[in-house]
Amino acid sequence: MRTGNGIRYMAGMLLIMALVTACGGREEQNSDAVNNLSPADTKDFISYDGMISDPVASEKKNTFDTLNVATYITKIGDTYFIADCYHDQIIYHDSLTDPLTEWSVLTDEVHYAHTIASDGTMILADDTENNRLMVFQKTDDGYVHTQKLDNIGMRPHYVQYDEGNHVFMAWSSITGEMYMIKRAQQADANGIYPLYVDKVLQIDELFGVYVRSFTVMEDGIYFVSGHNNQKVIKAVINDAGDGFDILQEYPVADEIAGMVQLTKIGDFYYITVSTDNQENQDYATIIRTDSLEKLSGGGYEDIYVRFGLSKGTPYYITEIEGRYYMAHHRTSENIIAFDVNDNFIENVEVIY
Repeated sequence: MRTGNGIRYMAGMLLIMALVTACGGREEQNSDAVNNLSPADTKDFISYDGMISDPVASEKKNTFDTLNVATYITKIGDTYFIADCYHDQIIYHDSLTDPLTEWSVLTDEVHYAHTIASDGTMILADDTENNRLMVFQKTDDGYVHTQKLDNIGMRPHYVQYDEGNHVFMAWSSITGEMYMIKRAQQADANGIYPLYVDKVLQIDELFGVYVRSFTVMEDGIYFVSGHNNQKVIKAVINDAGDGFDILQEYPVADEIAGMVQLTKIGDFYYITVSTDNQENQDYATIIRTDSLEKLSGGGYEDIYVRFGLSKGTPYYITEIEGRYYMAHHRTSENIIAFDVNDNFIENVEVIY
């Protein structure tokens, strides 16, 4: 995420790139310098560290009547969750029609949380600027914070749950690493399930590239373009299960290089864009194309105007019960709902 308020982020990115140069192409992974880090070094991080003893549920109401850089909305069971990124919190509620001050706070111990995922029991959220993941579980007493998974690459930015393989996938946006996280088969004495890092997979050529998300589709995992990379990468996990095989690369035009997310809706790939290849946010938009091969030559449609929104930054899109929701920032229109029927965008609604 990049906004006009992101001065700290910009400074951090400059530091990261300086470290990449100083370390011969590998930067600081965590808060301590790791000058000789190799991809294999992180694969041994398998532990239940970060478990919180006797977690207690606490009900805290959200005090903000607006969102500040909303990045993600999802629904888990009967409950909606929003990553209220620049308010450093994740909030939840059972209705999208109530004022935000009626929502509850899942956590306000995060620094720029971007996404939330769940397997139906556990909830995993990225705590981007703290290089860690936060784990929660719903109990009879409410949601409890059960665990912190530290040292998750650099700026973990996107988490999803792969239901088919029963694994959480957490993407380290700067190091090109995918952390595969599993739930222990047995709960502890308090009924809490630990999560642990099962393995770490890496795409070497994405080390030092700011990649905001990935998309799991039937034929592979798609990693969106970064402003200093300028291509969408299609990959699969190799037969050994210890890395990625790159199947195809799709170059993209300069003006859409700083992508946020790629998702398939109907016959089109919808892509939200934050910046061009010079990190200029004036190029923020949403496009769609029927073929990723067309992205380099401008063979795509800019569809931002169809939403009738004031100029901002479209971010992550999620599908909830057949309807699509898009987080949107740098304006007062932060959560947008819409339908897509026969490839037509319809019923656009500003929720918050």
